[in-house]
Amino acid sequence: MIFRKNSEGRFGIIDIGSNSVRLVVYAAAARSPVLVFNEKVLCGLGRHMVTTGRLDPEGIERALGALRRFIALRSLVKVEHLEVVATAAVRDATDGPEFLARASEVCGFPVSLLSGGEEARLSGLGVLAGIPDAQGIVGDLGGGSLELIAVGQGAMAQTVTLPLGALQLMDRSAAAAVWVDEQLASVDWLSKQSGSLYMVGGVWRNMARLHMAQRDYPVRVLHQYAIPRAEAMNLAMLIEKLGPQSLARIPDVSERRIEALPFGALVLERLLKIFPAREVVVSAYGLREGVLFNRLSKKEQAKDPLIEGSRDLAQRLARFPEHGDELVEWTGGLFSGDAGDETPGEERLRHAACILADIGWSVHPDYRAHHCMNQILLASFSGIDHPGRLFLAQVGFHRHEGTGEPMIVGKVEGLLSEEQNRRALILGLAFRLAFTFCAATPGVLPRTSLELSPKKLTLAVPPEYSSLLGEVVLRRLSRLAKVLDRKAETRLL
Repeated sequence: MIFRKNSEGRFGIIDIGSNSVRLVVYAAAARSPVLVFNEKVLCGLGRHMVTTGRLDPEGIERALGALRRFIALRSLVKVEHLEVVATAAVRDATDGPEFLARASEVCGFPVSLLSGGEEARLSGLGVLAGIPDAQGIVGDLGGGSLELIAVGQGAMAQTVTLPLGALQLMDRSAAAAVWVDEQLASVDWLSKQSGSLYMVGGVWRNMARLHMAQRDYPVRVLHQYAIPRAEAMNLAMLIEKLGPQSLARIPDVSERRIEALPFGALVLERLLKIFPAREVVVSAYGLREGVLFNRLSKKEQAKDPLIEGSRDLAQRLARFPEHGDELVEWTGGLFSGDAGDETPGEERLRHAACILADIGWSVHPDYRAHHCMNQILLASFSGIDHPGRLFLAQVGFHRHEGTGEPMIVGKVEGLLSEEQNRRALILGLAFRLAFTFCAATPGVLPRTSLELSPKKLTLAVPPEYSSLLGEVVLRRLSRLAKVLDRKAETRLL
């Protein structure tokens, strides 16, 4: 399937799935897309496909009704480019062509019917867009099918589409387990892969929410939430045994997912028995994000989603977003040479932290530190795992609160090592020094330097800036030097 390579204007996707029809609108087709609107209608098009071979009649009318609303919203929300795709249920049903014709008539243009291979490719592409370093297998569990995609080094290898969607399994009921085993056994490359299992799909996301609730995990961001293999297996086997009434009593389970949840757990458990994943990782990105990513230029695709997402947030919230690039250069000496060279991953996080350094400036001073921390913890970033997210949040806290301790981290504290916490403190204190010295004015920092030697931390400034070395600046320089176990010093360039 070929999509137009045009990223100007709002970009919308209507995904006609086996269980739901969803409209997602982004501000533009960009490397770090900004969500403008998102609405889903659970139609159950593929609810009785196994027994009838046809789309569910009630589901058809609900799906067409949702399409009419979404097409009407197109002009209201000012969607410049719209892609409408249909997947497994429409592809496999005997009356799929008839539905496709009716759906195209509602849209006013042809709806694209994805083949199984195209659906798998776009799902894998979506996961790689949100987790560029993904290594292992992507599993996209929908209502009508399960897509499995081997990924690694930013690319996809083997792909397969299996008739193991949650609605399909619900239709098979007691025979579902045997069917799952037969289908997975037919994929000879599954057991030969290594790495993680990246879970896509609403049923599996609900399972991850349950795991978060069990742990009382405070950062309720699903993207790149990781569950160790053994814990994922135990959770899956527990959910398989629970009936609808027991699941309904769990607050974190969506009422509309209750019936499908045990079947999703069945697929996960059987999949993990074959594929030796070290952990399962939730991906909030999937088919729709793959459609969007597919239309970007190669240059845009190659950009870092974390850096681009940070730039977008800073563009909206920071006083002068250009400070980010100034700070990257200015703080580099704190983590190289005598300080020990930082890894590419550490440098990348520092880069993002520099871009985000001033996003909390407009909040009341008494609340800036925790507000900034929350902003980063809960931001819709991709390309970052939870430890990395927490590191950036810690930096944001220390940038406003200095050496204080956050009160809201809770049970995520163990995600960062002592050295990572120390790096976050150093970077936050460096930001405090920088913004105090230049009074948040762009163009000043590039004319100064922060130099680290075995015994000293030196702030070097040109003679015309010597008067800026006031009491508060010197105090903040001394605090940073103390954490670095150095003596503070100033020098004229």
